[in-house]
Amino acid sequence: MAEIFSNISRIKYEGSDSKNPLSFKYYDPDRVIMGKTMREHLPFAMAWWHNLCACGTDMFGRDTADKSFGAEKGTMAHAKAKVDAGFEFMQKLGIEYFCFHDVDLVPEADDIKETNKRLDEITDYILEKMNETGIKCLWGTANMFSNPRFMNGAGSTNSADVFCFAAAQIKKALDLTVKLGGKGYVFWGGREGYETLLNTDMKFEQENIARLMKMAVDYGRSIGFKGDFYIEPKPKEPMKHQYDFDAATAIGFLRQHGLDKDFKINVEANHATLAGHTFQHDLRVSAINGMLGSIDANQGDLLLGWDTDEFPSNVYEATMCMYEVLKAGGLTGGFNFDAKTRRPSYTAEDMFHAFILGMDTFALGLINATKIIEDGRIDSFVEERYSSFKAGIGKKIVEGSTTLTELATIAEDMGAPALPSSGKQEYLQSIVNQILFSGLEAL
Repeated sequence: MAEIFSNISRIKYEGSDSKNPLSFKYYDPDRVIMGKTMREHLPFAMAWWHNLCACGTDMFGRDTADKSFGAEKGTMAHAKAKVDAGFEFMQKLGIEYFCFHDVDLVPEADDIKETNKRLDEITDYILEKMNETGIKCLWGTANMFSNPRFMNGAGSTNSADVFCFAAAQIKKALDLTVKLGGKGYVFWGGREGYETLLNTDMKFEQENIARLMKMAVDYGRSIGFKGDFYIEPKPKEPMKHQYDFDAATAIGFLRQHGLDKDFKINVEANHATLAGHTFQHDLRVSAINGMLGSIDANQGDLLLGWDTDEFPSNVYEATMCMYEVLKAGGLTGGFNFDAKTRRPSYTAEDMFHAFILGMDTFALGLINATKIIEDGRIDSFVEERYSSFKAGIGKKIVEGSTTLTELATIAEDMGAPALPSSGKQEYLQSIVNQILFSGLEAL
């Protein structure tokens, strides 16, 4: 079979001094850091939808990129061409995983039985490629937001018929995820929300979403799916009020409905910032609740209030992401590049440049986070900052061996308490800068 990206060779690590645009400057897959290789720390995945389907269309203009891969769009021949392109692309970059929505893989038919037949055919072909290359499936999901039937959501719909259709799509997507050996299954509630409360029964909609998820868990376990289910939080866009607003909201929902034993959180950087948080914030919230599962690695434009899905280039953000991941002991999932090239970056070479950028950014994040942890000053500062709770009355508070009356008596005897110790935020930020940029003075 002829190469699709015939002008591009396998991307190799050449080091930070390399001027070769088609090389890794920092991602060295075999470099060992904290007892694991970079490849093990950073299980990267290709998002089928953006990399093989997104052609630069926006609400003001049509496609700029040609992703026909030599086949007529909307056909099964095109579906197979995308498989060929995707696996060649992943092999040349050394990416070991992919993620998919059902309708990324094949053109959706008017009859779901025909769509499912097409999905069976294409996943047979994907399995052949997986066996040839060793590339694996990170997670699967169902697209329950693009078709007009889902204008009011899937689980949150006001139509029992649409709810049934959503259940059918989830069932098939779970079948495919198990067939392809996927490590996880994601719920991204693309339209699970509302525009106005004037026509919305919020309690009923949230309970129905939970019912759908419970049925998915029951069915998934019955067919041998042993991986994690994920909720991927996202505020606003496309719905004005989305129920899975951020990590904390999603975790509360899971616990309220008894789903927390089967679900973890898939944190997307761009979604966290749209919720008014940092990426690090939603990672920390997920981690301290034992629910940090997987990551959609991208970034947004803070000047724009919508989901731009840019390839990650912010090394500070990637550093603090990897700091949280390392402190949490790693992910059960991986790092999926839910990102797309910018509309003017329309060539096949641009696709490779984008992934090189993202992979190098997270490699730098891993290197820097390791240095911060090994340096120890930040961890030591945080430990010391709460030291008053390690002895005396502070220890009794933590142990639960005191009462409000005893605490009130102590407060009355002490008079006005001294101010808490300084938070030294600027000092701690200077430590991060020192670690990230040490050695520059030699230039």
